[in-house]
Amino acid sequence: MKHVMLSAFCALAMLPLSALAQDPQTIRFGVDPSYPPFESKAPDGSLVGFDIDLGNALCAQLHQKCVWVEQNFDGMIPALKARKFDAILSAMSATPVRLQQIDFSHRLYKGSSALVARAGSNLQPTAQALQGKRVGVVQGSTQESYAKAEWAPKGVTIESYQTQDLIYQDLVTNRLDAAFQAAVQADFGFLKTPQGAGFAMIGKPVNDSRVAGDVAIGIRKGDAPLEKQINQAIAAIRQDGVYQQVATKYFNFDIYGD
Repeated sequence: MKHVMLSAFCALAMLPLSALAQDPQTIRFGVDPSYPPFESKAPDGSLVGFDIDLGNALCAQLHQKCVWVEQNFDGMIPALKARKFDAILSAMSATPVRLQQIDFSHRLYKGSSALVARAGSNLQPTAQALQGKRVGVVQGSTQESYAKAEWAPKGVTIESYQTQDLIYQDLVTNRLDAAFQAAVQADFGFLKTPQGAGFAMIGKPVNDSRVAGDVAIGIRKGDAPLEKQINQAIAAIRQDGVYQQVATKYFNFDIYGD
């Protein structure tokens, strides 16, 4: 038995380096597919969206294979630390609080947050206007942290959900008065769908740095080689036009920002 194993090992060692190099490497990205147009599931169960296309473009640039690992958003950082996947690519903002736990790549795009409620309502994204109301947010999101810090102490009931889809379901059935999420996600993932008929963004987008800013790829602290690879790939697809090709598939404005 040992002789057979030794022979197999020797045969492998004699393969040319070019043959060994053809073994596909992979990058495992954690993703919560409940945020169209960034990440969602097609009817056939495949993952689609802007972040998915960006990730595949980055992997192609690096000559590696993307593997997508589904994870609820509120468990993303613990799962990354536990090495369930290599990086987070799921519309995650690089906030100061998160930077204490993980590192981030260079910017993928910018985003603000917005309140969604029934069209014609007198609500505004302020504690005074929302007093006595129920607002839905995703667990672990920057919107949840902001709402609990700014609105909850002043009489606003903040309801946390595992997915954005569950929030919209309760919004439509009047279990919630409003939903607070990324503005682009609200527009494409709800307002431009049949489910979102009769609803609108209420008030101006919230551009507070706690809920608006750079969205990037989350990386475990200390994983400098992967961070360098990803940053080089981001720069490359920005320079060769691939980023813009992907972006124009979803947006008619410059989502990257200044």
